[in-house]
Amino acid sequence: MDILITEALTRRYGSLVAVDRLDLRIAPGERRAVIGPNGAGKTTLLDMLAGAIRPSGGRVRFDGRDITGYGPARRARLGIGRIHQRPAAWASLTTLDNVAVAGARHRGGVRQSRRPAVELLDRLGLADLAGVEAGRLSHGQLRQLEIAMALAGEPRLLLLDEPAAGLSPVEFERLAEVLRDLPSEVTLLLVEHRLDLVYALADVVTVLRDGQYVVTGTPDEIRVSHAVRQAYSGAVA
Repeated sequence: MDILITEALTRRYGSLVAVDRLDLRIAPGERRAVIGPNGAGKTTLLDMLAGAIRPSGGRVRFDGRDITGYGPARRARLGIGRIHQRPAAWASLTTLDNVAVAGARHRGGVRQSRRPAVELLDRLGLADLAGVEAGRLSHGQLRQLEIAMALAGEPRLLLLDEPAAGLSPVEFERLAEVLRDLPSEVTLLLVEHRLDLVYALADVVTVLRDGQYVVTGTPDEIRVSHAVRQAYSGAVA
């Protein structure tokens, strides 16, 4: 059974249709990327999947359950995690405390979540930064921290919104390594402009333009797709 299904999912802003009757089916453990030019509706799609905004029409199903009317907190409890375009750690807390707080609801309290947080930091290569305040971390380190915070809630579906934005080459390589090493039971839905990251991570790629579905295929199929070249109007890079 597919873990995530959208049925005619739509979001309108007045006369603007940001997402237009989109149907998606994502299998458990899949690494799915959604790409497209600016204004394609990619972030709006993630906002609807995370519950940050309500769709104007259509449905969202998660693990067989209709969650269209659920808010972000209820979706998070079901196992949907979200990483935004801008890292959202607490600057005054240490790296360890950020992860412990993020996992507190799932573990029954901050104290109970500290040991799993230590193990998670070690797994993601952040153990040396456990005692460093988040406000002192580099942008790339903050990206890794936010992934750790999301994983602390043991999500079954992780939504990533342009995680490579603003990263240096070294930070980019580290991020790609971290994402490649995520547990196979975590399903990924990645929105990203960096196609090198998309092709390195994704099993399946879906292309949108102007809120509408264009095509879905493997990375190799997307690379040579005439429909994709038309969607980007020669701007693929």
